[in-house]
Amino acid sequence: MSLQKLHLDFFQHLLSDRAIVDLQVRNDYSHDETEDLCFPPAIVLKPSSVEEITQIMCFCHEHEIPVTPAGARTGLSGGALSIHGGVLLSMEKFNRILEIDEKNHQVTTEPGVITQVLQNAVKEKGLFYPPDPASKGSCFIGGNVSENSGGPKAVKYGVTKDYVLNLEVVLPTGEVIWTGANVLKNATGYNLTQLIVGSEGTLAIITKIVLRLIPHPTTDMLMLVPFFDAQKACEAVAAIFQAGITPSGLEFMERDALLWTQDFTKDYSIKVADNHQAHLLIEVDGFDSEVLMQECEKILSVLEKFETDEILFAESEAQKNTLWSLRRKVGEAVKSQSIYKEEDTVVPRFELPQLLYHVKEIGKKYGFHSVCYGHAGDGNLHVNIIKGTLSDEQWENELPKAIRELFTEVVKLGGTLSGEHGIGLVQKSYMDIAFPEVTLNLMRSIKKVFDPKGILNAGKIFE
Repeated sequence: MSLQKLHLDFFQHLLSDRAIVDLQVRNDYSHDETEDLCFPPAIVLKPSSVEEITQIMCFCHEHEIPVTPAGARTGLSGGALSIHGGVLLSMEKFNRILEIDEKNHQVTTEPGVITQVLQNAVKEKGLFYPPDPASKGSCFIGGNVSENSGGPKAVKYGVTKDYVLNLEVVLPTGEVIWTGANVLKNATGYNLTQLIVGSEGTLAIITKIVLRLIPHPTTDMLMLVPFFDAQKACEAVAAIFQAGITPSGLEFMERDALLWTQDFTKDYSIKVADNHQAHLLIEVDGFDSEVLMQECEKILSVLEKFETDEILFAESEAQKNTLWSLRRKVGEAVKSQSIYKEEDTVVPRFELPQLLYHVKEIGKKYGFHSVCYGHAGDGNLHVNIIKGTLSDEQWENELPKAIRELFTEVVKLGGTLSGEHGIGLVQKSYMDIAFPEVTLNLMRSIKKVFDPKGILNAGKIFE
């Protein structure tokens, strides 16, 4: 949607130089990290107060102007793309940690705070905010709430929703509400807080977030386990949990994932032998090193039942950082190699070997190569489909059929379409696989109650 002079005059009067129509700036805000998609907005707005957002939303609601909320734009499902033009509402000015409440183990923050900055700030107080997506050094906490982000530590500590107590939001009609209360238990009415979490910016604009915190673990241990068979690596995941151990991280990396990342980072300190087909990165953490050592010994006893090569124990913080850096940069490495599509599949972890099997079989059928990695401990496998030698016609017309087959198998295994990246723009045509029409209609009805004119992040989640 293009904007009329009346619209531009209002925004520029309200925000002055924070209402930007310069083409280069609009192009800078036209994309996130989803493939190569690009949708320039008609204007970029950078409000710095709740009152400014209220005025923007009242005006946009009255004039039916599409509004796309955006944070750091690190998303992988197209959730921050202005597909209808209109307004891109950047939350980058909302970048303050408002209060760290040490007495109640809570933090109140604005949504534009970088996740790792928040984690470091609370760590200085001996407190811990566990959700840690791969982009934690650049993504915003508000985007994490909107996507219900996870990360490696979700296997032990849960995802973003498990830490959000209360939210201040601006509704699409301009009203400001708090969704809950700053308490650990709340059985008062519908849980609007959890409805907003994971709603991908389609229901309201988050302006303040209250998160619960926990004591920060004082020690951790990390091992890298090479497997000669990728499916056996997946089988080992469930076996570790069945032995009564809950690691703080349990990550799967297929052979190419690690090799491509080494090429991308130019870090070859980890030896990958010709017969290594996959690696598990396993971390335990806590407050007692002796207890952690016992857990590691239990894990080793489980791994003895599988064919593995020599296991690497990280002996220093530097080596731990190297291993985690390799894991966190896999996505960037894959993106640097080829045109690709990333599917964020998730199944019950015992079904992970079957999921990997179906990925490879569907790849053979449709002629694509895939590179898989992800949070194996909670069954969340990132499937990167590489264009490689596929023709444009195959990529555009045949690949959607392959993805539909993959998602169908995922749902048969008891899983669903996305574990942490969201549906956004690129996965919405597959929602019928996960839900019957009655469920989708309930969701559409909820959207209409919050956003009667359909202006907020329109065209996301649903067709």
